[in-house]
Amino acid sequence: MPDTKITFKGAFGDDISAKIDMPDGDVRSWVLFAHGFSIGKDLRPIRTISKTLVDEGYGMLRFDFTGLGQSGGNFADTNFSSNVADLLAAAAWLREHKEAPCVIIGHSFGGTAALKAADEIPECKAVATIGSPCDTTHIVHQFADKLEEIEVEGEAQVMLAGRPFIIKEQFLDDIQNQDIAAEIADLGRALMIFHSPQDKVVDIKNASHIYVKARHPKSFVSLDGADHLLLKNPADAEYVARVLAAWAARYILS
Repeated sequence: MPDTKITFKGAFGDDISAKIDMPDGDVRSWVLFAHGFSIGKDLRPIRTISKTLVDEGYGMLRFDFTGLGQSGGNFADTNFSSNVADLLAAAAWLREHKEAPCVIIGHSFGGTAALKAADEIPECKAVATIGSPCDTTHIVHQFADKLEEIEVEGEAQVMLAGRPFIIKEQFLDDIQNQDIAAEIADLGRALMIFHSPQDKVVDIKNASHIYVKARHPKSFVSLDGADHLLLKNPADAEYVARVLAAWAARYILS
């Protein structure tokens, strides 16, 4: 599966690095993928999901949020709102150059951003989350020991996925001002929730909260035995993609 590298302008005008994956023949529909907090578009499970969806006839755009991976910008200046803006910029690029995304997939914090962004992408008919928090403040537990330093000094260096990042006070202010429960209740799209009961990063209770808040049509798939990043067993990511492909087919032509 060859991929095509593209760039577009993100939330702060920086170059956002992205890849287009598509089948050789006709594209059934376009899918937009938003990765998790501090990760990136080239994580192996994301590449597996992309390849599997392409094998099913879907086109896919995956990108690095501002300040991550190969994208420009400073991660320390980003927040949840800028992630949503990056996601909307990616959708706009697809709308202009290919076709607007009918399906949005988000992993972890990227799934939370997808729930927020979907309302501003009218062509989107289905949203899928994978191991996603039900609210933006959940992310704080990853650097809870640094909260006092952030509040006193305005910023602090934290370790995320084994790498150092700077988190500023503006990030905390931004996540406190989000009402994701209202976004879920007013989603107005088909929703698929994937979550592992063994997820040690985002507890499965988050999936329950999302499911309860959402209106039908909504579905839940348990990723029993999977880890948060879907790295432990390569078959987990492929399973997610195959279920997604079959589920999304009910909505892409409606």
